[in-house]
Amino acid sequence: MTLAPASGRYWSFAEREELALLRAQQYGVREMARQMARSPSTIARELRRNAATRGGVLHYRGTVAQWKAEQAARRPKLAKLAEHERLRSYVQDRLGGVVKDAKGRPIPGPEVAWKGRRHGPRADRRWGACWSPEQISRRLRVDFPEDASMRISHEAIYQALYVQGRGGLRQELTACLRTGRALR
Repeated sequence: MTLAPASGRYWSFAEREELALLRAQQYGVREMARQMARSPSTIARELRRNAATRGGVLHYRGTVAQWKAEQAARRPKLAKLAEHERLRSYVQDRLGGVVKDAKGRPIPGPEVAWKGRRHGPRADRRWGACWSPEQISRRLRVDFPEDASMRISHEAIYQALYVQGRGGLRQELTACLRTGRALR
């Protein structure tokens, strides 16, 4: 338990204990809000979020509420691509355009139609043989229909490429995307 000082945004342990005492004394939400100098909606949200039902009556305990808040404030779980090696290698191979079958023969990527107006199609575009994150996320359902761990959204792939700390994919794979931008 942390006894952090009161702030306007986060509840401290002392505030939660005070709320539990006021609740035990059967004060109304508006009266509790007046005494604690908080909005009634904030009080109601805290009670609704952290109250436990016992015999049909809602009971609020400050220690339990503080524990739940600390659990929710912990660092988020690892990114899916950083955690699952098989999924990461599948996505990296398709983003890089290096896809081979069981015998080692290259499998061509999806055909990308050139939509430019002024210049003809350039052969030096890296993404010509590469797959987009949208194509990869949709193809996973076809290639692994029974394996739920081999699912990822296109947005999670973009985050793994662009957001530092979300990890999982090599930074140079951003050049294989359709835009070729280093930043999103």
